[in-house]
Amino acid sequence: MQVTINTLSDVKQEATIELVHDELQPHFDQAYAKYRAKVELKGFRKGKAPLAMVKKLYGEAIEHEALDDIANTFYHQAMEERNIQPLGRPSMVDMDFKRGERFQFRIEYEVKPPVELKTYKGIAVERLAHTVSDQEVDEEIQQLRKANSTTSPATTVTDDEHIVTADVQELDEAGTPLIGRKSNGVRFYLSDPSLATEIRDALRSAAVGQPVQVTYESTHGDHSHTVRLAVTPKAIERVHLPEFDETLVKKVTRDAVTSPDAFKISLRDDLQRYWSERAEAKVADDIASEIVRQHEITVPEAFVEALLDSYIEELRGRSRDRSLPAGFDEKKYREERRTQAVWQAKWMMIKERIAEVESLTVTDEDIDVLATEEAARAGLDKEKLLPHYKKSEAVRDRVLSGKIMGFLKQHARIAEKELKEG
Repeated sequence: MQVTINTLSDVKQEATIELVHDELQPHFDQAYAKYRAKVELKGFRKGKAPLAMVKKLYGEAIEHEALDDIANTFYHQAMEERNIQPLGRPSMVDMDFKRGERFQFRIEYEVKPPVELKTYKGIAVERLAHTVSDQEVDEEIQQLRKANSTTSPATTVTDDEHIVTADVQELDEAGTPLIGRKSNGVRFYLSDPSLATEIRDALRSAAVGQPVQVTYESTHGDHSHTVRLAVTPKAIERVHLPEFDETLVKKVTRDAVTSPDAFKISLRDDLQRYWSERAEAKVADDIASEIVRQHEITVPEAFVEALLDSYIEELRGRSRDRSLPAGFDEKKYREERRTQAVWQAKWMMIKERIAEVESLTVTDEDIDVLATEEAARAGLDKEKLLPHYKKSEAVRDRVLSGKIMGFLKQHARIAEKELKEG
């Protein structure tokens, strides 16, 4: 086999492969035998016709039909021998077959481009530091109380701990109802911070069956418009918030915690962990964004398409029957996510190169540590989890990505910045 590799661009190569008759003959012999087993010739039972007769009658057609499989076999052999890792599907450019002499073909394929690393150490970023306040803890407890609240019927509203179910009719400037702009059974929880102030104020003295009118400015981005509503209460419910006591704590923690004071400490720790993880995630994002910004890399189309395929598979995985949402426009989705896929492809290639240069690898000890942590978090047996983790390429990729980012953070210039507001 004679192989010539030509570089067409940073991401595209072409392999010209020439095979002589002696290399082709074993493959043709296999094709003859396969064809003979199913051919029917007059005077012979199926599969029993003499091979010489099969060759004489159908030999040229059989050989031509076998060329695609032969090209595929020798193409993969050539790639493996030269340690070339093509991306996506190769494209047959040209085939030239001279029966009894030789077979020459050309195949184009994509490869990852060489990555010349720019600056990746000493990246300047900010880490947002936030200390959880008593107010934040109290607000979380209030949300827990609301989530575990009960209701009872009422005829009037006396405070914000009421839910008003009403029919809402949109009006024009003259106060005339707009056709098709009525919603029935809309629920308004007066203590909901997202509720428009004007609606809350209008409903604070609401009574069943007594309509009120509300006017307020609705803003969407840089656009705002006046909204005029007629709101007719149909039902009112009084919201009863449970006391923050041992009974509520035991309920929300499934008896894991019984003391309200201990629960507050645990809740504060959880909130602090949330802010710390958020800060670390932002540091990682900022480092990655700056490194990618510095690198001009041509991304192979096959790489981008593979990532887009993975996004769609992720969407399928969110449904029980692995189906896409009704009316899903795959073409539009791919167009909208293409920029993200290109960025992710660049970052993956840069990370791979950094790992090579800095000799960052994944050891069995790394896998063991991860399995120990995640088994404890999920309440699983580590020894059952570990064999799966050791075989999983996805787990190894995740561990390696973590080591790479840990290295980059270690060598970054990180300035602490206090975040005053939650």
